[in-house]
Amino acid sequence: MSVQAQQARADGSSRKRSSQGRFLTRLTVIATLGGLLFGYDTGVISGALLYMKDDLNLSAFGEATVVSSLLFPGAAFGALFGGRVADRIGRKRSLLACAGLFLVGAVGCALAPDVEIMVAARIILGLGVGAAAVTCPLYLAEMAPADRRGRMVTINELMIVTGQMLAFAVNALLDHVIGDPHVWRTMLAVATVPAVALLLGMFALPDSPRWYALKNRMPEARKVLALSRTPAEAQAEYAIVVDHTSHMLKTTSTPFSVIRDVPWIRRVVLIGCGLAIVQQATGINTVNYYAPTILEQSGLGVSAALVATIAVGVTSVITTIIGIVLLGFVGRRTMLLIGFAGVAASQAVLAATFLLPASTLRSYVILACMVAFVAFVQMFIGTCVWLLLSEIFPLSVRGFAMGIAVFVLWCTNAVISFLFPLLNNTLGSTGTFALFVLVNVASWIFVHRFVPETKGTTLEQLEERLEAEGNTSLLERTPA
Repeated sequence: MSVQAQQARADGSSRKRSSQGRFLTRLTVIATLGGLLFGYDTGVISGALLYMKDDLNLSAFGEATVVSSLLFPGAAFGALFGGRVADRIGRKRSLLACAGLFLVGAVGCALAPDVEIMVAARIILGLGVGAAAVTCPLYLAEMAPADRRGRMVTINELMIVTGQMLAFAVNALLDHVIGDPHVWRTMLAVATVPAVALLLGMFALPDSPRWYALKNRMPEARKVLALSRTPAEAQAEYAIVVDHTSHMLKTTSTPFSVIRDVPWIRRVVLIGCGLAIVQQATGINTVNYYAPTILEQSGLGVSAALVATIAVGVTSVITTIIGIVLLGFVGRRTMLLIGFAGVAASQAVLAATFLLPASTLRSYVILACMVAFVAFVQMFIGTCVWLLLSEIFPLSVRGFAMGIAVFVLWCTNAVISFLFPLLNNTLGSTGTFALFVLVNVASWIFVHRFVPETKGTTLEQLEERLEAEGNTSLLERTPA
């Protein structure tokens, strides 16, 4: 082959890789708009509450109901049924449905004339949040090459915290520019913009090759793999997918019966549910939802509290980026263990700080402790848990099992978010955050004992390893 021919071949290969890279980048940006909406809709309420509670005459119970209704029943049942829907109709159409729910819910929240309509709209919004929380990571994990899976899936976590930061920034900006007691309606209405972008963008994307294979649509699976891999890589991965899914196409068992009857799968699902619980048990959403309220109670004014909360959002974004970089070098288990140790330590200092005499200095020390707490969660825990949940479940029950885990996640989130203001009134801030310290120590022990390492393998290889480990563990527990 001549030098010119070799150069032309190399140029063609380079262009093809560039095209595949652009496809994966476009796919990641569009799909993770669901994560952006997830973050914005859960974060915006922290600022909107400061005005909404007077405008809608919210009691402490009504305030807790407005916050937690998005989480339960909204996001919890959105996750539970969203996983099953994603298995039935596909990841793409499920995300299109999520975009519709986000749009309807955002408009309903912005126009709500009373508490009842607000709660109903927040539940609709929650259904979209819950379903997107399941479907976005699944879609990204199933579309990504093995060496890019960690980075692509954790971009969704980056978009979640970016959405929360945007919510904090938009709240502060609108409060400064509009200066009207009804400004909370505009804060909530902003969510319609990314909802429309997600709705339009998903029409241009295919479904995942793993879902096509699960439905025995092999030509489409091959075609999608070719969009993001070289021909040799696509062929090799296609052969693995075909081999792995061929036996599943012959079974008539439901995902529920598979989880019930197969011990190793049941064990993996229980680990997934445990990960969901410990992620929320960090108490991260007490900061996301109540940071302005906590800072206002510590002595800052409303506007100062809103501006100070932006520091929490910026910290989330920066530390999530650092966490994504670290995932390329550090194992998932190690990241989680560092994260829970850091969270427990920062919460212990935060609990002690509330014992200091009230002053502006104390308010900013509290803010610094909250920033450190958020940094450990987002850098080491937030980036890992969603990634692990998208990886550990076997293909035959992946959507359904992740739906169960995220249902548990949102139920835990709702319980903690609902109880936090009540606990804070009963135990005080010191007692409440001291309780979180004990919970996070227990979470560290859970991760150390039960959570598997998933770094550096394809989804199919990981499933085979977890099956072998689960069966070995079962044999060891069975008496001769």
